[in-house]
Amino acid sequence: MALPFFYLPKLVNEDILHLDEANSRHVVAVLRMAEGEEINITDGKGNLYTAAIISPHKKKCAVKLTGKQFEARNNVLVTIAISPVKNVSRMEWFLEKATEIGVAEIIPLICHRTEKMHFRFERMQQIIISAMLQSQQVWLPRLHEPELFNTVIDKKGFGRKWIAHCLPEERKSLREQGAAQNAQLLLIGPEGDFTPEEIQQALALQCEPVMLGDNRLRTETAGMVGATLLCVR
Repeated sequence: MALPFFYLPKLVNEDILHLDEANSRHVVAVLRMAEGEEINITDGKGNLYTAAIISPHKKKCAVKLTGKQFEARNNVLVTIAISPVKNVSRMEWFLEKATEIGVAEIIPLICHRTEKMHFRFERMQQIIISAMLQSQQVWLPRLHEPELFNTVIDKKGFGRKWIAHCLPEERKSLREQGAAQNAQLLLIGPEGDFTPEEIQQALALQCEPVMLGDNRLRTETAGMVGATLLCVR
């Protein structure tokens, strides 16, 4: 049986660690683990530690590190820049699924047609952490604060940049582009799609127009489909 996963972003170089109150409570009160039982701890940066419980305290559980391994990241780093949707639960669903699929970065993309919403960064970050732990991964996707469309399309460092839109213009099928290499950026627009002006701005900055399938998709569904096509090969 797999050991339960926990996240500690700042692991100190010591053999004995004290879990914070939330993690301590989960270990002792929820999982009812006892002295000598083991857990996994990750810092979200590729490191996976095995630790044995030495003091099962509900507020300050102490554990001793017994093993460490490093898992290299996939060479294909996929960034999804997606317009937030007004229905917050749909955006949260996307963040969860994108993390499970293995996306490296997520950028909330503010476009001309993006509906106004209060982006609760800390809650969204916690959803990503929970999804990483649930899927037992050791790399935490980077969640950005919302960024303007013009800023995102001008970002450097990507091997290829894609923009998925619905206008009846020539577009490639993202499914047929072959295995992705290096860093990839996929832009997903709001309900109502990107404006023609935004599409032209993106094309002028080397973004390639793509389609995700024959059906018209909701924003969060399009994000999930695009993430799957790029990450799962």
